[in-house]
Amino acid sequence: MLIRKSSVSHSDGPPVSDGPSARDSINGETEARDKVPEEVLPPRDHWTTRLDFIFSCIGFSVGLGNVWRFPYLCYKNGGGAFLIPYFLTLFFAGVPMFFLELALGQYLSIGGLGVWKICPAFKGVGYASVVVAAWTIAFYIVILSWALYYLFMSMASVLPWATCNNWWNTERCGSEYVRCNATANETFIVVINGANVTRSCGTDVVSPVREFWELNVLQVSSGVHEQGRVRWPLALTLLLAWVVCYFCIWKGVKWTGKLVYFDVSLRSVAHTSDSRSDTRWRRRGNRLLSLS
Repeated sequence: MLIRKSSVSHSDGPPVSDGPSARDSINGETEARDKVPEEVLPPRDHWTTRLDFIFSCIGFSVGLGNVWRFPYLCYKNGGGAFLIPYFLTLFFAGVPMFFLELALGQYLSIGGLGVWKICPAFKGVGYASVVVAAWTIAFYIVILSWALYYLFMSMASVLPWATCNNWWNTERCGSEYVRCNATANETFIVVINGANVTRSCGTDVVSPVREFWELNVLQVSSGVHEQGRVRWPLALTLLLAWVVCYFCIWKGVKWTGKLVYFDVSLRSVAHTSDSRSDTRWRRRGNRLLSLS
């Protein structure tokens, strides 16, 4: 015969029931929550080869700053003495942070915002990096639009920044390499807008390259109070730069990894030819100055 033990009620407390305990209900809720399928994330692309990743890192590191910004800062801040704090900052701050960025990105394979889930206290760093990246992209894309404008203008038979015979040139336009004797009151003739202008020695001249940049490309106004008008050629080249940038990344890293071969190679050739051309023109200018 089966004898069932009945529950005993105590006078000093509520009766004890045979229902499920609190621990059983918690375990049940946990099991039910574990059975809910997690959000399925889309698969992320991976580099096809290691060489794609290496070339992408080179393309990310080597840019306009190596040709424009660094020589200017080095010259402005003491020349060779500037290299001492530069290399200290490079090896103790730049390289470790760059390696940390690559390591986190490759290991976690998530974006700059989600990567800081490993340490929520630094989540603001992710938002700050996105803001800085957005400003940097907006800055560099404008420079690319200028480069495209110069590319299209260089297709003319006569380079517009090589002479003073253009509608934007002023009476001060002239070659900076022309030398004459100011004490002897020598004069020389400059062609400006199709007319011969006689200029005496000692007159301050403005390079046609500078006038092309300021008066034609940018059309610099007199100040912030004068807004000026939209430069439609630059607006079109800016749109073209954004379109090219989009189609370079729209298929992910597998497509970008193949483009960097052409980009890095072309950039290296351009940097080398630019430095050689600059040296060659400086030599020609010094030769003209010595002959004048």
